[in-house]
Amino acid sequence: PTCVLGIDLGTTSVKAALVTGTERGLALAQSCSRETQAHSDSLGAAPQGMEQDVQKIIRALNECLAALPQQQLQQVTHIGISGQMHGVVFWESDKGCKWSEGGTGPAFEAGKVSPLVTWQDGRCSPTFLSSLPLPQSHVGLATGFGCATVYWYLKNSPDFLKAYDAAGTIQDYVVAMLCDLRKPLMSVQNAASWGYFNCRNKSWNTDILKKSGFPVHLLPEVRDPGSIAGRTTCAWHGIPKGAKVGIALGDFQCSVYSCLTERTDAVLNISTSAQLTISMPQGFQPPEAPDPSSAVTYFPYFNGDYLAVAASLNGGNVLATFVGMVAQWAQELGFHIQESAIYPRIIQAALTQKHSKLSVHPTIFGERHLPELLASVSSIGASELSLGHVTRALCRGLVENLCSMFPVQHLQELGVSRVLGSGSALARNEVLRQEVERIFPFPVVYGKDVDAAVGAAMVM
Repeated sequence: PTCVLGIDLGTTSVKAALVTGTERGLALAQSCSRETQAHSDSLGAAPQGMEQDVQKIIRALNECLAALPQQQLQQVTHIGISGQMHGVVFWESDKGCKWSEGGTGPAFEAGKVSPLVTWQDGRCSPTFLSSLPLPQSHVGLATGFGCATVYWYLKNSPDFLKAYDAAGTIQDYVVAMLCDLRKPLMSVQNAASWGYFNCRNKSWNTDILKKSGFPVHLLPEVRDPGSIAGRTTCAWHGIPKGAKVGIALGDFQCSVYSCLTERTDAVLNISTSAQLTISMPQGFQPPEAPDPSSAVTYFPYFNGDYLAVAASLNGGNVLATFVGMVAQWAQELGFHIQESAIYPRIIQAALTQKHSKLSVHPTIFGERHLPELLASVSSIGASELSLGHVTRALCRGLVENLCSMFPVQHLQELGVSRVLGSGSALARNEVLRQEVERIFPFPVVYGKDVDAAVGAAMVM
């Protein structure tokens, strides 16, 4: 294809990238990113709920596309879409969106659509999850997983589900709207992230779900990643009608796809959350049931391959919480400091403290394999209470936490020869990079642009 549009619908922002074919291969021609500011305090959400306003996400998507060069959008023949996994959004299939004429051509807005319940949602307690039927899957069930959220509604708000006849991830929703799909389609990658999906036979655990009264009609049809979901049913921001749209993909897999060239590379990504991953040998099949004590999960990748992933819920969001705490303390003391001004100052303070005996276990959001393990601070000495000491220990704790999930020795056994460092938190934080280089016994390469939008385009 001459020009491909890649889209990534992330936790905090939407990104669009135009990728063109050159003699040397694919090249990024243009990109645009917009923060969604979509977090919403929905009345229907549980106290631990985490929801986003789909209208705001689609608005950010429209703003991104409107900012790209019209001339190049008119040459787009294929669209690849990725987005945040695990989450679920519900819609009415014939009223899911409203098309209207905009300044750059037709565009759609969200119609009869529920809030997006994201991967960060915490409404399904360990007790609630243990009451659900056991999945027939190599992926264990966790709060924030689409099927677990549906079960929660089934028990706590059954009338909510009756208003909708379709469901998917936010990226599945966008694909369904662009192609006017009556029944949403879902890739194996996103299906595995919902739970109750068997990757070996590529099917939902329909019998198990039906027995417990689960509304199986809401489950999308599943296809292989890389397949075509349909074609655009009308021009979209100047993109011609009839452009091929790929089935929606997982943002994590697309991020890895955009940078992973050697099987001996490990990818370390620290953005909102954090992941450490390596590509498993060809022909690898995950165990039939998950090991509840293991922090490593096997994500379906492309062409039947799998990624071994330590996916931590604690990354840049922990640093953001720490910065928010500092700002709040300052405010309570009568000073007003913007959070954006605090970041560079705490990093600068930490750069002056090369060592700290202070030990921070930073799991304030728990972990999927240990949801009740919260954060702790130990080895607190009177001489190590400065902002620099605490920030240094916090950054080290984030890296050590990942290494406790996917030990360095295991990486060595799998033949890892270098680490590709990526993600917004790692890019902006020199202290974090220093701790990565101190803890990993491999060369660490930065600057490999890990970009889910570009990855989604490359797959096409």
